[in-house]
Parts: sequence; C-alpha cells; structure tokens
Amino acid sequence: MKNFINISDCSSEELREIIEEAKKRKNNRTGLNKSAADNDKPFDGKTMAMIFEKPSTRTRMSFDIAVKQLGGSSIILNPDGIHYGKGDETLRDTAKVLTEYVDIVMLRTSSHKNLEEFGKYLDIPIINGLSDLSHPCQIMSDVLTYEESNGTIEGKTISWLGDGNNNMSNSLIEAAGKFNFKVIIGCPKKYSPNKKILSWAKKNKVNLTITTKPLEAVKNSDCIMTDKWISMNDKVNKSAKKKILKPYQVNKKLMNKANVNAIFMHCLPVGRGEEVTDDVIDGNQSVVWRQALNRVHAQKSIIKWCLD
Repeated sequence: MKNFINISDCSSEELREIIEEAKKRKNNRTGLNKSAADNDKPFDGKTMAMIFEKPSTRTRMSFDIAVKQLGGSSIILNPDGIHYGKGDETLRDTAKVLTEYVDIVMLRTSSHKNLEEFGKYLDIPIINGLSDLSHPCQIMSDVLTYEESNGTIEGKTISWLGDGNNNMSNSLIEAAGKFNFKVIIGCPKKYSPNKKILSWAKKNKVNLTITTKPLEAVKNSDCIMTDKWISMNDKVNKSAKKKILKPYQVNKKLMNKANVNAIFMHCLPVGRGEEVTDDVIDGNQSVVWRQALNRVHAQKSIIKWCLD
C-alpha cells in the first residue's frame, strides 16, 4: 500500500513514473468528453472518499472528475456531517470504518498532523489534497504543466515570489530535489522557508537559493510562480503582511527579467492586483488555466500509483 502525503516521501523514479503516466493518459483522451471514462477504466468498481476540512474548488472538482475518468466513483464527506474525531468516535475509528467502505481516501486538511494520524489507521491509501505543510498534488500538476510547455524540468530554474513559508513553497523545494531543478525563493526575511524544509533541502543537496531581492529572484528564470499572500486560516495582520509582500508582486517588469520563453504559474484562487497583475495572469506567458486542468491528469496518475 502506498500513500501520497509529501513529495519527499517518494523516490525520483516513482515521481517520474507518475508524471509520465499522466502525460500518457492525457494524450490518450483525445476525442473523449470531459467526464467520459478512459478506455481501460483502471478504477472500475472502486470508490474514493474525499474529506474536506477546508473550502475547495479545484481540488474538489479535479479529484471527482479524475475518479470518473478512471472509471470509478467518489463520495464527498464534510467533517461536520460525519463522526470525524468528534463526539464518541476517534479519528482512528473513523479511519477503520472508511477502510471497510472505500478503496482510497483523499483528505484536504488544515492540520498535517490529522493527515498523518488518519493515514496511520487506514488500511487503504490516503492522498494529501492539501495541508498546512504541503500541497504535493498541485506541484505534480505544475511539473506536468511545465514539461508540456517547455520540455523537461530537469536543470531548469523555477522562481517563487512572495511568502516563502507556505505549503506550496515547501512542496516546490521538495520537488526541486526530486526532479533536479533549481529553485529560487524571493521573499522577505520574515517569510523565509521554515527551518525543517531548509534542513531537508541541505541534506538532499537541493539547488536552492533564497533572496530578498525580487529582481534577483527572477533573473534568467524559466518559470515564475506565486500564491495568494493571505492563505486560508492565515491568522495574521492581513494589511501588514500585504504591505511587506507588495515588492514581490509579479508584474510585467519582473516577467521581462526572466527568460524570453518563461511561463507564469499560480495555483489559484488568485488575488488580482495583489500577488500578480491582470496583464500577467491573463497574458501570453500565463499557463494557470492549464495548471488547473492538469490537476485532473496528475491526480489520476497519483490515484493509480497508490493502488497499483
């Protein structure tokens, strides 16, 4: 049984296998309707339970469509509507019950500890649909999207601007170590990556640079990425944080410092006029809508990998 919780948990070979499977399955869908099943229906007769502690658009839609395309079915569970570590039932007992009902679980949670504890008691695979520490499915979709646009990501330079201490930047750094690309984090000192991820990066010899200078972060970059400045459940002084991050807004001036064929990525939802300007996210270098679509294809491959 294989779980998909952090990118760092998987080998480079396993992650490459997932990406190549996603490419193949996407290509093989030419001519099929959006929710039509793949010809081989590898998830036929199987069910995924999806638990959402946090609001979701892309994760909810993309996993549901992914399961349909694999030939299976999904059940969406709201923690407020089930015994999910509440009342007389522990997380352990809920996990044991789900093991009897479904074949795989996806959890989108505010607490990474919930994910680890839930996974510990499941006898079926669990996929991290997002936690406060990592967002591996999104980053796998981003790798897929990059390679569709500009070829192999190995040896390329990916720039991250804004808050360097969030789930997306954590998973991006892990991916850099696994897929062998360079990552530059452009962020204020106050929002530098956390010490644990920096320690992991050093131990695994990740090609990582951290700078407080936005122009330096994007110079000769092959891809510029950012995220919302204020994440869900971010208990901070919002106006103060936005003021600190304002110099890291992705705009045309910064995009022009990157390589001529550089692309722009954002995992969405977007704070237009905050972390990115309209002319960038809606411009020719933006691939954000394909990123959203590729969540379906990357997650199909992740599901299949977990169950193989």
